[in-house]
Amino acid sequence: MAIRTILAYPDPRLRTLARPVERFDADLKTLIDDMFATMYDANGIGLAATQVDEHIQLVVMDLSEDKSQPRVFINPKITPLVEDLHTYEEGCLSVPDYYDKVDRPKRVRIEAQDADGNTFVEEAEGMLAVCIQHECDHLNGKLFVDYLSKLKQDRARDKVRKVLKNREREQA
Repeated sequence: MAIRTILAYPDPRLRTLARPVERFDADLKTLIDDMFATMYDANGIGLAATQVDEHIQLVVMDLSEDKSQPRVFINPKITPLVEDLHTYEEGCLSVPDYYDKVDRPKRVRIEAQDADGNTFVEEAEGMLAVCIQHECDHLNGKLFVDYLSKLKQDRARDKVRKVLKNREREQA
């Protein structure tokens, strides 16, 4: 398993529309393993393939405290089940150290495939609903900051630049 580089906002590659996964092979399983390693290394709970510059419809997620419940969503489709919105403070591995409130549907239906190509359907609410919507936005070239005002988007971009500069200094 390799740790991959996570693209940072406002990198234009984060705006790339992901294409459906058609081959469920060893290369896909390697990418899934790499994405879990990358997500865990960055202390994240979700990661879309777009964020590691792989533009396919693949999301990995683990909402457990002890990293014991890895989930894979391939070619996910999200359908809101209610009109009620839930406000949740979101963050993103591609927008490091920046958090803000986003309104999203409270309950959703997820239809996706697992790593072997088997289709599954489930209903989600709470953190799973928020996380799957956030990650699926990445597959459509959208980031959580897109839901914010222009001023907040500018603040997020400036904060990311500062964080990345600090990381570079620490590594030098």
